[in-house]
Amino acid sequence: MNEVEVLDISRDAIFTLLKVVSPALLVALFIGLVVGIFQALTQIQEMTLAFVPKIIGVFATIIILFPFMLNQMKMLTDGLFDKIANGG
Repeated sequence: MNEVEVLDISRDAIFTLLKVVSPALLVALFIGLVVGIFQALTQIQEMTLAFVPKIIGVFATIIILFPFMLNQMKMLTDGLFDKIANGG
């Protein structure tokens, strides 16, 4: 295994990581923005108010998109196993 193959595997792993994690992060970002605007408008400064909607939204996103996430990770793993079996 040379440097180019290691860089290809690393690039694929990072790209897969971004595809798998970005929907949940975007939902958390959007919910945090909405809750932050709500808190600024109403001047309610409760710390726990920001966490509960984010947790619920992220869990719902993970549950809904789990087949997509699993498929992306499976494709990466299959590609890695093929490279191992074929010797590079």
